[in-house]
Amino acid sequence: MSKLFTEDHEWISVDGDVATVGITDFAQSQLGDVVFVELPEVEAELEKGGDAAVVESVKAASEVYAPLDGEVVEVNEALEEDPALVNSEAEGKAWFMKIKIADSSQLEDMMNEESYKAFVAEQG
Repeated sequence: MSKLFTEDHEWISVDGDVATVGITDFAQSQLGDVVFVELPEVEAELEKGGDAAVVESVKAASEVYAPLDGEVVEVNEALEEDPALVNSEAEGKAWFMKIKIADSSQLEDMMNEESYKAFVAEQG
């Protein structure tokens, strides 16, 4: 399945009932060089819009919000070892977590890639 995007600049890739979540290239570019990533605990229950992770860069710290309700089933431990991976692979190897989707209807609120690009362009 193609990626979906949120207005908070997270991307989601769905495989069955599990969503892989990360931050977009745009979000990474706004943050600057990422120096630290705090990931949620495996088995943590997340609520859509709630805090899920923290990203710290040389410029600022920023929350990563849960794009949907669900349980964290896996985190990308490579980011704890090498948070700079987000700088080069934000929409690839630098995914943050995998969430077992509790309510798939929440995916309907997300943007496809074309809509997200238009949204980012409007941000100016």
